[in-house]
Amino acid sequence: QVQLVESGGGLVQAGGSLRLSCAASGRTLRTYAMGWFRQAPGKEREFVAAIKWSGGSTYYADSVKGRFTISRDIARNTVYLQMNSLKPEDTAAYYCGAAQARSYAVVVTIPGNMDYWGKGTLVTVSS
Repeated sequence: QVQLVESGGGLVQAGGSLRLSCAASGRTLRTYAMGWFRQAPGKEREFVAAIKWSGGSTYYADSVKGRFTISRDIARNTVYLQMNSLKPEDTAAYYCGAAQARSYAVVVTIPGNMDYWGKGTLVTVSS
């Protein structure tokens, strides 16, 4: 089992910045990728950003490209999401997900492909 704990959410004005953290613990050796997803009230969970644990390849939703940056600290088993130029439409609960290695390539942008989830952290952007 892998446990994920998010932190760093809060209330920020439009144009501001926040940095989210997700610390992983437990059986993390088979981690293939970690990602951030978000879910606004009444909407489905959507992909935000992901990073492959080996090699560090990154992936972003079009809506956050150029504003958000995902990174990882392998020694700390932690993934970060730096969010700049925040907009009111970024308001949502942000969830960290982890996908474990499989015999085939995992599409890390699909929420259903994450094996583990954190409980989420709320980000509210005021206009």
